[in-house]
Amino acid sequence: MTNRDPQPASLPQLHGVLVLDKPSGPTSARCLSMLKRLGQKKIGHAGTLDPMASGVLLVLLGQGTKIASHLLADGGKVYRGQLRLGQETDTWDIQGQVLREAPWQDIDEEAVRAEVARWQELTEQEVPAYSAAKHQGQPLYKLARKGQAAPVKVKRMEISQAEVLDMHLPFVRFRVACSSGTYIRSLAHSLGKRLGCGAVLTELTREYSHPFGLDAAVSLDDVLADPVRMVRGLRPIAEALPHWPRVSLSADEARQVRNGHAVPCHEEGTRALLMENGCELALARRQDSPSGPCWTIVRGLWN
Repeated sequence: MTNRDPQPASLPQLHGVLVLDKPSGPTSARCLSMLKRLGQKKIGHAGTLDPMASGVLLVLLGQGTKIASHLLADGGKVYRGQLRLGQETDTWDIQGQVLREAPWQDIDEEAVRAEVARWQELTEQEVPAYSAAKHQGQPLYKLARKGQAAPVKVKRMEISQAEVLDMHLPFVRFRVACSSGTYIRSLAHSLGKRLGCGAVLTELTREYSHPFGLDAAVSLDDVLADPVRMVRGLRPIAEALPHWPRVSLSADEARQVRNGHAVPCHEEGTRALLMENGCELALARRQDSPSGPCWTIVRGLWN
């Protein structure tokens, strides 16, 4: 990735989702900072990636920032990665300080395959000390860098697929499909503990972040070199919420929604993406009222 800073462009504020192929190296926040200089003052993302990791980073622009929590709630992830047996580091990846080394030569390949498959049985995991999770308002990584102790945090997660792709010990390549917020570093660390030799994550690529894969992504370098690529690669909000049924409103109903009022619900389902003339207007949930079912506004998407 280029080190030169992008020059400000005259792009207007865009609205939607940019599927970015994040390079290994910069933080997710740094990537957003570069895009912000291209005229995108209202910007966010759905699911951070560690600096070492590459792959799908969903960048939310303009009104797209309003759907972040819904993308995270709905969205599973798929990762391709590599771990190394025989080491433990403070960050649980190869970029950390080595705390312990242990022999791995007696580890059986079938034992490794079995432990990777066991990830699918896990329902919770330990949160890495070097992570953005917070304790008393402070990110854990800041406390760790200061040498300050913090309680061990455990979070729930779900693994729907886990397989070994290739193995040349001490290196193991794998693919895992998981719930949003899963720490792949923690999976590698726990595998190393179970095998008794330690393990660290050495490579990681996010191949999919619901509902987009790498095939829909544009590279950061390409966008910085030609900001028009951001416009071409922009996905509408509706495309980012494929499981939200579309409900078209009349002009009068749309006016009521903008004024904060519920509108009659004639459709099945518990949630909907309300549309006006083919454009996203609001996220809504079904609610019963004395006059019958209605759509109540969860989040307005108009300017």
